[in-house]
Amino acid sequence: MSGTGEFGLIDRVTARLPQGPTSLLGPGDDAAVVGAPDGRVVACTDALVDGRHFRRDWCEAVDVGHRAAAANLADIAAMGAVPTALLVAVCAPADLAADWIEDMAEGLAEEADLVGASVVGGDTTSSPVLVIVVTALGDLQGRRPVVRSGAHPGDIVALAGRLGVAAAGYTVLSRGFRTPKVLVDAYRRPVVAYGAGLKAALAGASSMIDVSDGLIADLGHVAKASKVHIDLSREAFALPAQLKDAALALGVDPYRWILAGGDDHALAATFPPDVELPDGWRAVGKVSRGEGVTVDGREWSGPRGWDHFHRG
Repeated sequence: MSGTGEFGLIDRVTARLPQGPTSLLGPGDDAAVVGAPDGRVVACTDALVDGRHFRRDWCEAVDVGHRAAAANLADIAAMGAVPTALLVAVCAPADLAADWIEDMAEGLAEEADLVGASVVGGDTTSSPVLVIVVTALGDLQGRRPVVRSGAHPGDIVALAGRLGVAAAGYTVLSRGFRTPKVLVDAYRRPVVAYGAGLKAALAGASSMIDVSDGLIADLGHVAKASKVHIDLSREAFALPAQLKDAALALGVDPYRWILAGGDDHALAATFPPDVELPDGWRAVGKVSRGEGVTVDGREWSGPRGWDHFHRG
């Protein structure tokens, strides 16, 4: 990085960032111009810190780029919006290889391309710790956003995407192993059901959220915002053979990964009972009067999910 310089690095990175149709003016000026046909812009931001959200000895740079983009693109999808653009700020140590940043940018661009979005700009600065901050923009295409506060008693709770495999991969890596590969790869690079967010919005989902911190924790946000109670059915969650085998080998309850692991970025939503669940969605619970989240009618005794500032 110190040999390349800030502006040389920017030139090398932007050369790897193709621009899509929503990018009216991409990198190169003081600000980008992104089309917003709806007249409203959905926006979110997320920061990834080396050693906390990823480890460079566990993940390749391109994987980190995918992870950073997915964490934000999933939030846009959870609003029922279509992602359009990403802005990326990188704070990096001067001794970090410029090639690492280029490869990370390639991962960002590849993940954005999955949903037709572009990396339209950002910033770089020196820092003793590597930090990647991504802001995502999205378009509602004339629809109302699907928010957390819309769930009603009688609604069906449904899930789209994978749960538990990334958390299992994290446990595998933290124990010093590198296999099973399917679990480790799930941690390194999420596979997000982006299109399920739009399908849910078009089908009439009453609320929706990206599962980034754990299913129980994130549905807890929905329950609190909607002033309802959510009960999950344990038997609704299938246990893939490799997840079951890894749990047995590591001495872990696999449902802890499923109910409290969030790095898969699955989407959870509630639907009125008369709505047919769209393709890719499966029922996992029900909404009723009350508060909080339970499993099979009982308080969950295991971890509920991730909280950066929780002690104990």
